[in-house]
Amino acid sequence: MKTSVIVATHGRPDSVRRLVASLAPELATGSREIIVAENGTPAPMELSLEGATLKHLHEPRAGKCRIQNRAIADAAGESEILVFLDDDLIVAPGYLEAVEWFFDTHREFAAMKGRILPAEDPEKKVGPMAVYLDLPIADHGEKVIEVRGVLGANMAFRAGMLKQVGPFDERLGPGAGGHEEETEMSERIRRAGFRIGYAPEALVYHEVDAARANRERFIRIARERGRCRMLHEKHSSLDVILKNAIAMTRLRIAQLTGAGIPRIAREERRLAIARGMFDGLAG
Repeated sequence: MKTSVIVATHGRPDSVRRLVASLAPELATGSREIIVAENGTPAPMELSLEGATLKHLHEPRAGKCRIQNRAIADAAGESEILVFLDDDLIVAPGYLEAVEWFFDTHREFAAMKGRILPAEDPEKKVGPMAVYLDLPIADHGEKVIEVRGVLGANMAFRAGMLKQVGPFDERLGPGAGGHEEETEMSERIRRAGFRIGYAPEALVYHEVDAARANRERFIRIARERGRCRMLHEKHSSLDVILKNAIAMTRLRIAQLTGAGIPRIAREERRLAIARGMFDGLAG
């Protein structure tokens, strides 16, 4: 089974090197390669990996989906599995073996959502503000199950399926609309009749950056998600107005009843997404 690992990155050379180092023990075989797909920087970072195949693509224009699509086209022609990892994580030992085992033993699934855990205890590192970190954590337990969607930080696809459903939507994702690229891809996969599975053994650990525990950033990102949602989903004006009204009411109730920070943060996120959808409705 030929496997290509694609790491889209922008401005995180130290993080990428840590990720590549965590993958290195599994890349010595000729059946696996890693493609570092760098975008939005004036010049490529210095990067090397002895004893394994590493390709380094560079695109000065910003756009995660744009560079991912280029990497898909550049992957070895006989690749059966395409793995996508964010640059700010490390993989657990045996990660690629777990990915290949998942696709080999679960033929019913054409796409994989991997397990994502924090590399450190968020609350110990940043305290009550940890709820605003907005880390892409995915933990559905110890068993393989069917899920509705992938998560961009740790996902994989059968190459043949991607050829059928098409590339990532370049209007979405970091460097473009900001978000929702994996949501749109998941919807397209399901519409095409394919299934998505959760692979608990395909484990990665996400960095916990205390600078991300910022309420303003949290709300801004949620509002961007709402705008992106309007690019790939259909919502009527009435639906968007209703979502905003409900979200405002829920947040106000939470505030008046003295709800804790986690509940307040969830309702703030809900309202910010609704407002972002209203932004998208307005043009």
